Amino acid sequence: MPKIADVLRGALTGQDIELKGWIYRTRTIGGKAFVVLRDSSGVLQVAVSRESVPADQFEGAERALIESAATAKGTIVADKRAPGGYEMRAKEFHVVSFAEKFPIQQDLSEEFLLDVRHLWVRSQRMTSIFRVRHTVFGAVHEYFRGEGFFEVHPPMITPVGSEGGATLFNVEYFGKKAYLTQSWQLYAEALALSMEKVYYIGPSFRAEKSRTTRHLTEYWHCEMEEAWAGMDDVLKHAERVIEHAAHRAAEENPEDLKFLGRDPDLLVKVHTPFEHITYDEALRRLKAKGMEIEWGKDLRTLEERALTEGMGQPIIVSRYPRVSQAFYKRRDPANPELVLGFDVIAPDDVGEIVGGSERETDLEYLKQAIVEFGEDPAHYEWYLDTRRFGNVQHAGFGMGMERLIQWICKLDHIRDAIPFPRTPARFSP
Repeated sequence: MPKIADVLRGALTGQDIELKGWIYRTRTIGGKAFVVLRDSSGVLQVAVSRESVPADQFEGAERALIESAATAKGTIVADKRAPGGYEMRAKEFHVVSFAEKFPIQQDLSEEFLLDVRHLWVRSQRMTSIFRVRHTVFGAVHEYFRGEGFFEVHPPMITPVGSEGGATLFNVEYFGKKAYLTQSWQLYAEALALSMEKVYYIGPSFRAEKSRTTRHLTEYWHCEMEEAWAGMDDVLKHAERVIEHAAHRAAEENPEDLKFLGRDPDLLVKVHTPFEHITYDEALRRLKAKGMEIEWGKDLRTLEERALTEGMGQPIIVSRYPRVSQAFYKRRDPANPELVLGFDVIAPDDVGEIVGGSERETDLEYLKQAIVEFGEDPAHYEWYLDTRRFGNVQHAGFGMGMERLIQWICKLDHIRDAIPFPRTPARFSP
């Protein structure tokens, strides 16, 4: 079955074909109904003439409201007046189901569009984003498999957290307390000592009450872990997978990106290595911009925006103060007050899209760090076994897929990067 995108590429001009889709908009002038039909690949004008189709089919084309389902058979012709430069001259037009009056009109609030998200996903804007999302996910899988990584799958229900108890979703598990996963982090370290190079793309859950343009409570996480590797090794993977995804999107979805307001040429120009600065250098740059940040504090949205202002691609900030970091991050041998951790920060108000580190290998230090983290080491005994049996240098990172898509598509809000967003204020539809 041909798709509208095939027509718009000029591959079917002069041919008689059948299309299936939904009515995007319609108007009748004289004896012709001009029906814009949409499918998953795009929109195309179908000219339905009273003289060319049976009377009941023409009456159906006139009467059908937007989002009615229809099939059309006819000849594809080039026509500069039509949207996309092509149209179908219909020989048959069948309305499969007549829609009621569609509730989404112009100038509706964002909240209303979220209330009817199950219908808003049909919009050209959302389908353009979903096509780019499809490309980005495929590119990330392609990159890691091409680099010899195995795809493995951790549990979604966990006995402990990896990123702090304050952002854990509690789950009642047959009378016991469990949690929705924040990250595959701890399981990845176990799996890396089996498969050496592993990655995963799947959901993560954070019970953060942040109501910002870049936070979701449920999002898709790309995470990787590599044995016999340090921070600088996995940092290179972070750069290259972002570059690969950006290039793939520019190559496969240029029209979608233009429609969304992103120049594909900017993504083509993304190149590695990214600029790499330390946390201390970041503070010096911020001070030069009039922003005094207390040493040891995490970089907030405001600071990340200032660091990437005017840039066309992400930057890397590494060697953060240990005081603000998770227990499993390895101390910097050159300065134990720092950790061998890094963030990849994107411009366009997106901020951190990757966080990673080399992992601490000292068993006794890890036990102490878990206590300092406010947790009971007894809950982490299985994790500590990774240091007792075959302990080697290893490192990894996590990448927020929606933040990557938000940057690639130049979206104002992360909720548009996922079909049905989950935020502190919303878990339906």
